Amino acid sequence: MDEGEFGRLADAEMARIEAALEACGGDFDVDLQPGGVIEIEFEDASKVVINRHSAAREIWLAARSGGYHFAPRDGRWIAARDGAELYTVLARVVGEQSGVPVTLSRG
Repeated sequence: MDEGEFGRLADAEMARIEAALEACGGDFDVDLQPGGVIEIEFEDASKVVINRHSAAREIWLAARSGGYHFAPRDGRWIAARDGAELYTVLARVVGEQSGVPVTLSRG
C-alpha cells in the first residue's frame, strides 16, 4: 500500500473514530489536534491518544494500559500484537480510564 492510499484510509478511519467517540455519550472530552491526532481526556486528566503513523502504515493508540498498533486488513484495523480489532481495544481502554463501560460503533 502506498502512502497516499494509506493516508486516505487512515483519514477516513480517524473521522469514524472521532464520530464514534462523540456518539457514545461517554464522560470525556474528545479533541482533534493538528495532524489528525485525537486526544481523549478524562476527569482525572489522563488521556488516550490516537494517531496515524504513515511510515509504519498503522494507526497507533496510546493509553494508560499501553500502546497498540493497528494495520488495515480486510476493511478493518487489526492489532499486530494479538489480532484484536481497533474499536474493541479502544472501547476497552476508554472504559478503563473513564471508569464506565463504553460501547463504540464503527458506523
